[in-house]
Amino acid sequence: MDHEAATTKRPPSGARAEQKRAAIIAAARETFLKEGFAAGVDLIATNAGVSKVTVYNHFGSKEALFTAVIADALDAPVGGTLVTAVDQLAEADDLRKALTEAAQAWVASVRDNPDVLAMRNLVARELHRFPDLGKAWQHQPPGHHHPAVAGALEQLVAKGRLAIPDLEVAIIQLYSLLLYPQLVFSSYGTELNADLTDRLIAQGVEMFLDHYATPDAKAPS
Repeated sequence: MDHEAATTKRPPSGARAEQKRAAIIAAARETFLKEGFAAGVDLIATNAGVSKVTVYNHFGSKEALFTAVIADALDAPVGGTLVTAVDQLAEADDLRKALTEAAQAWVASVRDNPDVLAMRNLVARELHRFPDLGKAWQHQPPGHHHPAVAGALEQLVAKGRLAIPDLEVAIIQLYSLLLYPQLVFSSYGTELNADLTDRLIAQGVEMFLDHYATPDAKAPS
């Protein structure tokens, strides 16, 4: 564990604090990818243009900062066309078509974002030396990393279009059907071709909705 961590307290808030937090995460991501988790907080602070105390005030420990960097890399693809597609799910007449389009945007954005795979590989590389990283990562629920996806599923449940008794399980299942094949194959230096990707998405969406969609939501209105 990082023994230089500051005493636990509420992190700074406000627009200026958010700018500093974003700068720290960006600098930490670049530094960790170059140096691994062994990179010092002093170096990260210098690269971010802030003091070491500021880093600890925002994150409390290097483990917490590392976890935030991973979460940020995973959240980064949830933007642009994907946010639009996810936001439209709850109101879509054809839920199957809307979820397929959202899934296509999600998979494409992850495939096009090299930081996602790089951070995933970094965690795997560092776990044997820093097992606390795995513990920190495991304690983050799936919905924390993709709040837009979790929020869309919650909206669909609230509208009676999906029946999901365990949201955490449903999110992991959705990731497993749509996103994890891309990450697993990429980690071995291969890539699923476009045709297979489209088939995985189409059948993955079908499996997910066949299990969770309410009768009224299974057909277009």
